[in-house]
Order: sequence, then structure tokens, then C-alpha cells
Amino acid sequence: MRSTPRPGAVSSTVRRGLVAAAVLALGSTAAVATATSASAAVSCKVNYSASEWQGGMSVNLTIQNLGDALNGWTLAFTFPNSSQKVSQGWSGNWSQSGSNVTVTAMDWNKSLSTGGSTSIGFNGTWSGSNPAPTDFKINGVSCNGTPQSPSPSPSPSASPSPRVSPSASPSPRVSPSASPSPRVSPSASPSPSASPSSSPPPPGTHVDNPYSGATGYVNPDWSASAKSEPGGSRVANISTAVWLDRIAAISSGSAGNNSMGLRDHLDEAVAQDAANGSAPLTIQVVIYDLPNRDCSALASNGELKIAQNGLARYKSEYIDVIAGIMADSKYSNLRIVTVIEPDSLPNLITNVNAFQACQEAQSSGAYVQGVQYALNKLHAIKNVYTYVDAAHHAWLGWDTNFQPMVNLFYQVATGTTAGVNSIDGFIVNTANFGATVEPYFTINTSVNGQSVRQSHWVDWNWYVDEQSFSVALRNALVAKGFPNTLGMLIDTSRNGWGGSARPSGASTSTNVDTFVNESRVDRRIHAGNWCNQSGAGMGERPRANPAAGLDAYVWIKPPGESDGSSSAIDNDEGKGFDRMCDPTYGGNSLNGNNPSGALAGAPVSGHWFSAQFQQLMQNAYPPLS
Repeated sequence: MRSTPRPGAVSSTVRRGLVAAAVLALGSTAAVATATSASAAVSCKVNYSASEWQGGMSVNLTIQNLGDALNGWTLAFTFPNSSQKVSQGWSGNWSQSGSNVTVTAMDWNKSLSTGGSTSIGFNGTWSGSNPAPTDFKINGVSCNGTPQSPSPSPSPSASPSPRVSPSASPSPRVSPSASPSPRVSPSASPSPSASPSSSPPPPGTHVDNPYSGATGYVNPDWSASAKSEPGGSRVANISTAVWLDRIAAISSGSAGNNSMGLRDHLDEAVAQDAANGSAPLTIQVVIYDLPNRDCSALASNGELKIAQNGLARYKSEYIDVIAGIMADSKYSNLRIVTVIEPDSLPNLITNVNAFQACQEAQSSGAYVQGVQYALNKLHAIKNVYTYVDAAHHAWLGWDTNFQPMVNLFYQVATGTTAGVNSIDGFIVNTANFGATVEPYFTINTSVNGQSVRQSHWVDWNWYVDEQSFSVALRNALVAKGFPNTLGMLIDTSRNGWGGSARPSGASTSTNVDTFVNESRVDRRIHAGNWCNQSGAGMGERPRANPAAGLDAYVWIKPPGESDGSSSAIDNDEGKGFDRMCDPTYGGNSLNGNNPSGALAGAPVSGHWFSAQFQQLMQNAYPPLS
């Protein structure tokens, strides 16, 4: 996935209330209290819901006001284990002294009406054991008593808009992918699955999370390529996505070694589903052929052009045909996840002024109309799920990009027949390299009095990884008007960054640039580099419910398929030569005029790249067994 220019974002969080089923789950804890002060009756309820892995946790807390209206609140609680630490918090001002944690409200969520609620959260670390705290206090009043029945009776309400504009003016750089929130879960399963909490719904039912309780489709084309590589059998049965990157791919397969068309894949998915027994099967299909596709890049340009009736062809020859196949009743028991148009809508926020093809996409409305048409057609099929591409933190993580992107997503959704319900979720880091979690620093880390935001790598961004970005984006979308069932996906296929170059701990340097460069697990030369990155590794294996608010970690970009040719090569797939895929290139403004960091010897995008596949296995994190 490409990069894009400029700053502007802030984190906030109204997490999804899920407790990870594929990881160890802490019990959900609720505390309620009532008290009377000179001015108001304070009565509160705090729900604490956490997913954990060895040494790390991701926690969502919901504060509900059961008493008189509050104009400002402070939450306090104590960890039962002295090793438990908050490493990164959101939607409040977090501090910790010993085992005591204090959170004060932000401007946008400080007012809570009677019955009103707000969600906050944090990522943290622990050792030994990780018990849930129980002694929550709001404004000094313990939330562990029997609540009085205030009038009106309490009912949860959505928290207000989770956005705050920072006072700092970000610098005008761009970076395209970055690292994750603090912790990489080492456990991995070969396909997205989770244990459902109750009996599974009837096959074909549209569920909240299509990955939960499901097995993942194994693409025979990709699996065969993986197995042909020494050591490739270790990953050959992992679920990867099917890319429909041109009209011909619908019937005869996409680029390179991919010979199966959409109906072939769906027939194979039915067969795999029958062999799996009772668990439903999820198959992922990338919808990727908008006119003027990837308007700010060349390596993945497409076949359709706006000026050549491209939008009409996209609708009639591409989307209509795909929807017609997916609607076939023999596929009705499958969970078909569609990833809608990587790199399209984000380009309208950041690249319209820089690229003629992007200007055409905006002025003609082709991107917006094309995505809306795809959503209308695909959402109408009850067993099809739609996830719209949302770039990555190093593209949209600045304030000048973040909220405008939220607004555009809302505009696109409300222009569809089903409105915001036409979108099941969003996906970040598609085909990119941004780490899921940066384990050794967060956006709140300071070095010798300087915030890591001031480092050249972070570059005034509000996020250092994909997980914190995806959760904050989800919260902002829900606050904007999307349903609370909205889910997020993170493409982890190439963001592991293991191997000998991976740091084993935080740097001890007192220079903020040195500290960040020595501490970050993302080892790219610049976060704006996106093509066949040298030193990359396979990341977290696909699994459902890895953290609150996330539907799944997924492998959308099949590891080993090239991002673009490292040298000018003619092809019949409409794909150009992009210098960002040239290892000798010195860069441009989108990557801070740094070397591209691309591997040599790469073929056209989508074609098999053996050297890259071997490197990805070698540097996988968690390591391959």
C-alpha cells in the first residue's frame, strides 16, 4: 500500500467491547458505586474488559454515570500485581505511580449526563499473573457499592466525538506504514479462528465478526507457490486473500502463478468447508480495479481509465460480474469477506493536488461512486462482508489527514442504499509493512524531555503502530455515526520484522532520534517506503479477536507476491514502473528523499518473488517453527 502526504490526527478510543476469544481473556469486571457530596450524587459503574497474552494486555474500560450529571471526572484504580503497568493509554490523561493508576477526562469526554457513558483504554505489560483490578473510583467515590436508582434510569449512551486537535503543528512529511501498539502477541494460529461463546449461528447467517469461530480458506495457487520453496510448507496452509486485480482475473486468475478464477476459488472454498466439518469457512477477496487505480503510484496502476469510460466498465464488467458469482446459492454457507479497493479513498485526502490521476478521480467522483456501487452490490448479499481500505497510520496519522478521512468515509457510507450499515468494517496496513505493535516505545514516550513525536521517524504523527491507529480510527468512526458493531482488520502478512536486526529492548540513548531508531522493530529506512522492503518478515499469523475492537489479524497480501518490478518491464496488466521499487532510487518527498529500501530482482506486482518469500520466512516474527 502506498504512502501519502501530510500530518494530522489524534488518538481516542471507544473500543468494541469484544474480549479476545483466540487469546487468554480476563474476566470482565464491573464495579458500581453511589455516594452523595455537597453538590451532587456520584453513582458510577466501571466495566473492565481485557485480552491478554504472555507479558502483555489490551484493556477496554467503560465508565457509566448512574448519578447526577458530571462535568469532569477522574478514574482511579489499583493493580493487584505490582508488575502490571500501563504503557499506552487513550481517551484520557493516564498516569501511574506504583500500582496506582489515575485517568483524567479529555475535553471531549469530560461531561457525562445521567446514564451517559464513555470508553477509554490502554495497552500494558505484566509478569507472573495479570488479575483484574476491582477498586475503581470516580472522583474519589468507590465504584463497588450497591447503586441507587437515579432518575432517569441509567442507559448507556455513546461517548462524544473522540477527537482532539493537538497544538503542535506537524511537519510536512509523509510516511506510509509504521509500527504497532505496545506488544506483539507471540501465539499464532494458522487460520483465523476463535472459540464462539455460544452455539454457532446457522450457516449463511450474517454475523458480527466473520472470522470468529471460522476456519480460513487456503488458496491453492498461493499454497502451491509456498510449498515449492524450501521451508515453505510451514506456512503453505495459512489463509491468504484472493486478489481480483483486473476484469480477466474474475474468470482466469490474477497475476503470476494465480490461475484460478473467482468461481474456481468459491467452489474450492465449498469443498474445504465440507471437509472442515461444523466450523464455517471465511474466504477473503480483494476488490481492486477502480478506474485510475492507485492514482499516486505506478507499480499497481490498473487497466481502467476514467477518461475511457472506466467507471461504467468497472460497474458492468467488474462489480456486477463479481456480485453475480458471489450471489450464487451454492456459496451461501460461506463467509465471503471483501476488501474494498486498497489505496483508493485515502488518495482523495492527500494526493489530489500532487497527481493528475488523483485529480481526475476526485473531480469525476469515480472513486466515491465506484466504492459506493461496490458496497451496494456486495452488501446486498447476506453472506458477503465488506471491509473498506483505510490506509495505515503513517499515511493518515496526522490531524490534517485523520478527521478528513473519517468524514469522507462517512460521506461515502451515507451515500449508499444501506447507509453506514453497508460497511462491516475497515482494514489497515493492506500490503504494507507497518508493525502491528511497537513494543519498546509508545506515542507517550519522552526522551530527555523530548517527545518521540519530534523524532524524524515518527515525524509528529500521533501513532507509532497500526494497532493503536486502527482502534483510534474505529472509535472516531463510531463517534461519527457508524454502528458500534464496526470491526477492524490489520494485514500482518509482512510486518513481523524479526531476525537478527530486531531490537531486543528499548535504547538507552538520550537522543530522541537515536532512541527511536534503536528501539523500533520496523527496520525500514523510512516509514514512507512500501515496495518489496529489504529485511521484512512475516508477522502475526491470522487469528480472530486479537484485541478489543479488532475483528482479526489477516494475511491479505500473500507473502512472496511482488509489490512491483525493480526495473522497467513491459507487461500486459496495465502496471507501470515505479522508482520506489528500484533499489538504486534515492527517494522523493513522500519518503523524505531516502533510499527506497526495495529488494533487487523483483518482478511485476502480483508475480512470485522467491527471494522475498525466503527473506520473509527467515525474518518472521513470531518466528516460524
